Amino acid sequence: MTVRLKSPSEFDSLRTTVDADPRWNLEAKREDRFYEEASGPLATFIRVLGTVIAVFFSFGATLGAMITMYAQVASRVREVGTLRALGFRRRSVLGSFLIESLILALLGAAAGCVFAALLGATTFTTTNWTSFTEIKFRFHFAPEIAVKATIFAIVMGFLGGLLPAARAARLQIAEATKG
Repeated sequence: MTVRLKSPSEFDSLRTTVDADPRWNLEAKREDRFYEEASGPLATFIRVLGTVIAVFFSFGATLGAMITMYAQVASRVREVGTLRALGFRRRSVLGSFLIESLILALLGAAAGCVFAALLGATTFTTTNWTSFTEIKFRFHFAPEIAVKATIFAIVMGFLGGLLPAARAARLQIAEATKG
């Protein structure tokens, strides 16, 4: 049952009245609280599903970054050999490839944040099987989420670029200049 009160301050007296009468098997609660509790299991399901999908995609993104960086190292073997022959140290080569990987990760994070922000303009609907009501929801993209996503992308870019950068740094000068 839905009741409209004259003012929100009357809610406490209504709750006291409903709770005091044992003939009624009712519980008085605000409408927003009712819907929050009703959507709790669905919200938990969506949160868990989103986390599982994010973990799988993060592994895929890390592998994608690693494959991309291995391709960059393979296509620039002669360039790495020239840098090493000119006197650049192994850690300089390692650092340059890691920085390149991090820049690619930051570009990916920016694109992901833009697409996630656009997703907030879309409304999704589903059925709450507990109360057999339709629930409409939309994703909210907050600045904290953007910060966490960017940090996560940087970590993935670092992990994805570390092994290829180490391979580039370990190249022998003589073999690398041959191509």
